[in-house]
Amino acid sequence: MLFDTHVHLNADQFQEDIEEVVVRAEEAGVSRMVVVGFDRLTIQRAMDLVERFTFLYAAIGWHPVDAIDMTDEDLAWIEELSSHPKVVAIGEMGLDYHWDKSPKEVQKDVFRRQIRLAKKVKLPIIIHNREATHDIVEILKDEGAEEVGGVMHCFSGSAETALECVKMNFYISLGGPVTFKNAKKPKEVAVAVPLDKLLIETDCPYLAPHPYRGKRNEPAYVKLVAEEIAALKECSYEKVAEATMKNAQMLFHID
Repeated sequence: MLFDTHVHLNADQFQEDIEEVVVRAEEAGVSRMVVVGFDRLTIQRAMDLVERFTFLYAAIGWHPVDAIDMTDEDLAWIEELSSHPKVVAIGEMGLDYHWDKSPKEVQKDVFRRQIRLAKKVKLPIIIHNREATHDIVEILKDEGAEEVGGVMHCFSGSAETALECVKMNFYISLGGPVTFKNAKKPKEVAVAVPLDKLLIETDCPYLAPHPYRGKRNEPAYVKLVAEEIAALKECSYEKVAEATMKNAQMLFHID
């Protein structure tokens, strides 16, 4: 059985056929998923979904692109919701230097505040990183994020950076890009990171794996990620499925 650790079933792209998407995921062997909310609308939708489906769990946080929009009230709301039994992580949070909606200093402040909140409520964190690896690693170290650990979501950095993050109590999560023929770094990461520190995800509806690249991604396709990691590690698909399930259950404290 598979655990897709990062889905956006709360996205507009799934509003019309969520039931069918969930059925396809179950048929592909996906038995657990974490729905990630990153602003007011998507957090509320995530909470609604975990009430509706027994095998869904929620991560709630504030996306760095929208950091400039986060208020003290929003952070207090996230803290309040964090006590829900199906909220298993704070995030996604981090830094995104690709888009310029939120100034870097605002992003850093919101990132730090969410790490502190996660430590307060004793939940792991889910990290979004785009073109900001150095600053993210420095802030994680500076804020003592190792205390709660978490996930380097859809990791795109080097194998060396991945192993540095593992030392800081983080799991490395790989998604669709590891299946792309020209994706040198994710493939190197899959080989370098020990299996007991890897997670799998789709980040659906984004980043669909080969042969669905460019189309809407969905949780059923996480099987293709597991199969590619197995091929790269020269081990069985079953071994990857079992290990990544165990890793996610341990991180998110799910039986």
